[in-house]
Amino acid sequence: MKFLFMILWLLPAAALAQVPASGVTLDDYLWQKRPVVVFADSAEDPAFRTQMDYLARDAQSLEDRDVVIITDTDPAARSAVREKLRPRGFSLVILEKDGKVALRKPMPWHVREIVRAIDKFPLRRQEIEDAGRY
Repeated sequence: MKFLFMILWLLPAAALAQVPASGVTLDDYLWQKRPVVVFADSAEDPAFRTQMDYLARDAQSLEDRDVVIITDTDPAARSAVREKLRPRGFSLVILEKDGKVALRKPMPWHVREIVRAIDKFPLRRQEIEDAGRY
C-alpha cells in the first residue's frame, strides 16, 4: 500500500525524468543529464515531501535544463548515490553534467532557486551561448 501511495503521490511529476537511487549510479548520467538528488531518511519526511511538491510544480523548467531527479529515502539500502554523496537526513544535492557537486542544501528549494543556480553553472552558460549561435 505504501508503494502505491508513493507512485500516486509522485504522479504529477511523471513528465520529469525521476528515478530511485537504488538502480543507478551518478556515472549513468555523466555529460547527459544534470542530476538533482533528493535525500531523506524516509519518504514521509516533511522536507522531502515539500521538495518533491516544488519539483512537480515546474517540471518544464527543469526539463529545459536536462535535469534528472534522483530520490533516495532509504539509508539502510546504501545506494551507490548515497555512498558517494554522503547526506545526513534531508539533503538536496545539485550536480553539474560533469559529475561535480555544484550545490548542497539542507532544506527544500523552489524550482525558481534551483533554475537560477543552474543557469549560473559554467557548463550551462556554455550551453546557452552555444544555443544562441545556431
